[in-house]
Amino acid sequence: MKLKALRARAFVLQRGRCYYCKARMWQATPAELGLRGRSSRQFKCTAEHLVARRDGGRDTCGNIVAACLYCNRLRHARKMPPTPEVYVTHVRKRVDRGGWHVAFAIFE
Repeated sequence: MKLKALRARAFVLQRGRCYYCKARMWQATPAELGLRGRSSRQFKCTAEHLVARRDGGRDTCGNIVAACLYCNRLRHARKMPPTPEVYVTHVRKRVDRGGWHVAFAIFE
C-alpha cells in the first residue's frame, strides 16, 4: 500500500483524530473542520511512522498512524525523538493541562 493510502486508512480507523493528542484533523482542506488561516495547518493529517524508516520501519498498516502536523513535527524536532508510547503520554498530560495546540483545537 502507498503511504497516502495508509494515512487515509489510519485517519478513518482513528475517526479523524490525532494518534497523540486526539484533536480532530483535516485531510484535504481546513474547511473540513470549519477552520481557515495559517494556524489551521497544524491540524493537517500526516502519516506517522511508529518505527521510523531510518530505524527499519516500513510503510505498513501496523506501522502507520495518523497524526496532526503539530504533534508529528514536535516529536521529530527533538535530537532523540521519544518512542510513540512515551510521546503520547507526554502529549496527553499537556492536553489535560490545556498546554497543547491553540485555543480552537477540537478535542471533544
